[in-house]
Amino acid sequence: MKRLSVIAGWVFGLGMLGLSLFVTLDVVARKFFGFSFEGTDEMGGYVLAVGAGLTFVVALAEGAHMRIDVVYAKLPVTARAIVDVLAATTLAGMAALLVWLGWRTLDESLAYHSTAPTPWATPLVWPQAVWLIALAAFLLLTLIVLVQSLRLVLTGRFREANARFGSAAEKTELEAELADLQRRI
Repeated sequence: MKRLSVIAGWVFGLGMLGLSLFVTLDVVARKFFGFSFEGTDEMGGYVLAVGAGLTFVVALAEGAHMRIDVVYAKLPVTARAIVDVLAATTLAGMAALLVWLGWRTLDESLAYHSTAPTPWATPLVWPQAVWLIALAAFLLLTLIVLVQSLRLVLTGRFREANARFGSAAEKTELEAELADLQRRI
């Protein structure tokens, strides 16, 4: 999971860096040379769409998805482990829905030979296929988390399930943030 997270983070970061350079070039070209690449906004949309799928992967692998822990922290370990499996199940369901909708969108673009309504007239299947791959990576990771957490719960290893897939206590989160701050200084 960590390796997939690092790869997704790098791809997203490089995509954003490339987009930033492209926007800068377009602005400079318009300001000083009187021409535009005319596709900056189109490229930005593609990078952000693919980036969303990649950031889902990073957030899941890093345990950074938002959770409301008011009740969770007061539950016994067994109940927390079951809630974690339920959370993994619903997240996998959501990821599957995103992949299904992404596939339907791609399939429709293939059927109609759709192109972007921009000067570039990009065939939409290309950016949509990359977007779908990013969403599929997220689905794969959610399924891995679901299987691993379910296996731990079914074998009665509730504490391990909670440690690996549960929500960190506020104190633990604060300690992690302070350690990260020290590392960056």
